[in-house]
Amino acid sequence: MIEVREEILAENQQEAGDIRAELRRRGVYMLNLMSSPGSGKTSLILRTLRELKNTFRFAVIEGDIDAVVDAEKVVGEGIPAVQIRTGGACHLDAPMIAAALKELDLAALDCIIIENVGNLVCPAEFDTGAERKAVILSVPEGDDKPLKYPLIFSVCDLLVVNKIDYLEGSDFNPEALKERVLRLNPGMRILALSCRTGEGVSDWIRWLTDEISAFRKGMAGGPVKDR
Repeated sequence: MIEVREEILAENQQEAGDIRAELRRRGVYMLNLMSSPGSGKTSLILRTLRELKNTFRFAVIEGDIDAVVDAEKVVGEGIPAVQIRTGGACHLDAPMIAAALKELDLAALDCIIIENVGNLVCPAEFDTGAERKAVILSVPEGDDKPLKYPLIFSVCDLLVVNKIDYLEGSDFNPEALKERVLRLNPGMRILALSCRTGEGVSDWIRWLTDEISAFRKGMAGGPVKDR
């Protein structure tokens, strides 16, 4: 069983590398956004599209076990979306993303956002070929999640703490969360925001804008190097 799993992950990693190389060649930045169900992935994506769709050309790849509702919301914003229905799989992997990319006009895009299946375990194990990985943790979930699900906090480049409007009256400890996350991943960037009130969203918009701009600048100077 261990050998089979290692082979699956190795094959996935190879295809993810091919995807990353192709997107870099085309100058398309891709972000893999992961979280538990209900943490606010779709809300953050929709807010992002409304803020930046006149600056960058977006598409969204939606992953769900068996639903199309999130993709319909994205299309309602005038943004192309590809829905991946995993049929029970608890994550998106490189072959799924490769198939979804064939449905998009990559020449007409600057950024693709992957909304991965709601899960803090499986998505962390599978490289999708994205340039960056981000995880959302909402305040109602608690500050102990890095202790329970360390892998996802170890492999991501950015942590978005959402629903900070719930902080008052809760026992969520932002400093404890920060200490736990940075112990696992000293290079992790942490942003706090509320999609509902808009507090802190500008920091997220600035981070993504800087990411896409730096990526595109790297393309203008030749092949993008790992950052």
